Amino acid sequence: MSSQKRYPRTARLNEEMLEVLADELERMSDPRLELVTFTGVDVSRDLAHAKVYYSTMAATAAGARASVAEDVERALAAAGSHLRAVVGRQMRIRQVPRLEFAIDAGIVSGQRIEDILREIHQRDARADDDGDAGGGEDS
Repeated sequence: MSSQKRYPRTARLNEEMLEVLADELERMSDPRLELVTFTGVDVSRDLAHAKVYYSTMAATAAGARASVAEDVERALAAAGSHLRAVVGRQMRIRQVPRLEFAIDAGIVSGQRIEDILREIHQRDARADDDGDAGGGEDS
């Protein structure tokens, strides 16, 4: 019983559901979901709802972030009932939670920080190049 407290049922369900959803996502043929990755699942204690977190590399690779993100949202909403049915078949749980999809804020924040650091690095490199081009002997 003490192992139950250290590793609660919802945590086990979160992991198992993430694995089931990720496997099914790989099998799906919707091109809007090609660069989507499920990063986590948070099942409510009563199993009525499950928030599925995802990230997409397409939004960072493409110039039109907003339209790609909207396409991914629509594709996930359209695939929601199919994914829920797959969860019901494979997990054998009495109540299959309703799936809600949300972009993983941690991934988005990390990408934004990377973009800022890259920009700073490029600015510093340009400043160094401009300083070297001046031919000055500062040292």
